[in-house]
This record gives sequence, structure tokens and C-alpha cells, in this order.
Amino acid sequence: MRTTILISLFLVISFSCSLDKKNPGEDISLREYFASSSRDVEIGGVKMIPVHTPAGDFRVWTKRFGNNPKIKVLLLHGGPGATHEYFECMESFLPAEGIEFIYYDQLGSPSSDQPTDSSLWMTDRFVEEVEQVRQALFLDKNNFYLLGHSWGGILAIEYVMKYQDNLKGLIISNMMASGPAYGKYADEVLAKQMDPSVLDTIRMLEEKGDFNNPKYMELLLPNFYTQHIMRIPLDKWPEPVTRSFSKMNQQVYIIMQGPSEFGISGRLAKWDRSQDLKNIRVPTLVVGATFDTMDPEYMKWMSSQIPGSTFLLCPNGSHMCMYDDQETYMNGLISFLKDSNKKSMAH
Repeated sequence: MRTTILISLFLVISFSCSLDKKNPGEDISLREYFASSSRDVEIGGVKMIPVHTPAGDFRVWTKRFGNNPKIKVLLLHGGPGATHEYFECMESFLPAEGIEFIYYDQLGSPSSDQPTDSSLWMTDRFVEEVEQVRQALFLDKNNFYLLGHSWGGILAIEYVMKYQDNLKGLIISNMMASGPAYGKYADEVLAKQMDPSVLDTIRMLEEKGDFNNPKYMELLLPNFYTQHIMRIPLDKWPEPVTRSFSKMNQQVYIIMQGPSEFGISGRLAKWDRSQDLKNIRVPTLVVGATFDTMDPEYMKWMSSQIPGSTFLLCPNGSHMCMYDDQETYMNGLISFLKDSNKKSMAH
């Protein structure tokens, strides 16, 4: 009996110590990192946030993972019209470093409201949505990092142009600062890497507007997507990516981006902030990849235009380099977050 009591006491003490163990490089214990911020029924960090728009009031879905009062990363997914789900790979890396991150489905995306009013699909309207989400989550210049990937990078750039005083840091991932430059790179560089006969067929179908023709995706998937979107065989694409892509809100995507990843033709086609990058004052990481749909040299140039920014090249990666050059991407992201946080504390 006495032996049983001693063993039980040892187990309780060991578990308590593990909860208080500090994460590497951060003054955050496991108990603190997984602490709840709610006094209501626990729902796994999910919060539905009301957003006010000119077309009415709606709700968007967010989910907090972890707790760190100094580093909170809000993730802006691509598309437009995709979902947070392809960011699920973050769970394998950021918690071990004590970094809090927040999933967020933008309006029009599952699991948020999906209105059909096309006037909502404007960049400036999305910027105001992000600001309302920031306020609802109590993010501020002492803890708020914004990571935008692909279309999310456009949204992040637009947000920082108006609200950078609310930010602690910015990550622009796999997005050029110019729609026309993106289109030019697709036409003059990526297209020329294709088999000419394949390209001719793709162009013919695009000119006819025959995007629903099965032949269109049959050609794009092996000749473009596995070369420049994610360099992993299609049958081995990570499930969070295929799940997210399968839920794409096509109305939002086509109106803003156009019907194909192969260039840009929607409302974003003339978007250009290349001359405004010099006005970004917050610590910034620009992420590019060698095989991306976005020109890696242009991404490097972007970092040279943003005062004090850092450039991360994923040499083996493409547009989804958080998967196909994962170690480079995650190590670079984590280092940036920790380094910028240390510098802010030193000041």
C-alpha cells in the first residue's frame, strides 16, 4: 500500500513538472502555452467573429492554437476562397517552439459565412475584415504577427499599408507585390517551360473559356501544378492540402484571381504595390521558392525594398513550400519570429 502511494505521488509530481517544462527558446511553459482563454464551455479555441460589411453582418471562423502573450500569428490563407486547412502542417512545428497561431477562414470560405453578393469580393473590404478579426482576438503591436500566403500575401500587404501600427511583424509568403508582374512571369517564363503542344491546348481552352473541360485540368495538373504549385506526386499530396483545395469557393476565386492559377485575370490583375513596399516599417520576412508560380528573383527584390526585411528562399520548393521544402520554410519562419521578438524586447 505504501509503495503504491509513493508511486502515485511520483507520477503526479512528474506530470506537474512536465506541464511546467519550458519550451525551447521561449519563456513559455507547457501549462501556459495550453492555457485556456475562455471562461465558457471549452470548444477547442474556436471563435466565431462578427464582421460588419456594406452588404450586411456576417460571421467568420477562427481557431486559436496555443497561447503566447508575445507571439501570436494570424494565418491568412490563399485562394481567394480557399480555407485555413492547408496550414495544418504548422501544428507539427510551432507548438514545440511555444509559438501561438490562429487559423482563420475569410468570409466566403468554409467554415465562415458564404454570402453570394459579389460586391463583397474586394481587397479593401477584406482588409477591414482582418482589422475586425484583430480587434476581436485582442491582437496588438506587442504580439500580432500577420502571415499571408499567396492571395493572403496580397491581403497582408494591403493590411500593413493601412494598419501597420497594429502589427509586431509581417510574413509575405509566396506572393509578388504586383499582379501584372505575376502575369508576365507566368507568360514569359513558366509558359515557356511547358511542352509547346501542351501549352497550345491549354491556351486554346482558355481562349474558349472552356475551363470545365476535363482536358484542361488533365493537362495543368501534371504539367503545371506538380511543377509549380506543389512538387509532390499528385497521389501523395498531403491530405490537408487536397481537403482545403476541394472546398474552394469558386465564385470568390474566379472573380478575384480568375479561373486558373496559370496567370491572373480577375479583379486582382492590375493590383500593384511594388512602389509602396518602402513604406513598410514593421519587421518583415519575405518567403520565395525556386519553382514557385511567383518569381523568386522578384521576391528577393521585394525584400530589398522593405527596410530591414529578411528574405528566405526555399531552394527545393514551389508555391506550397511549407510542404515541398518544409524544413527550410519552418526553420526560417520560426527563426524570424523568435529573432524579431527578441529584438523588440531588447528595445
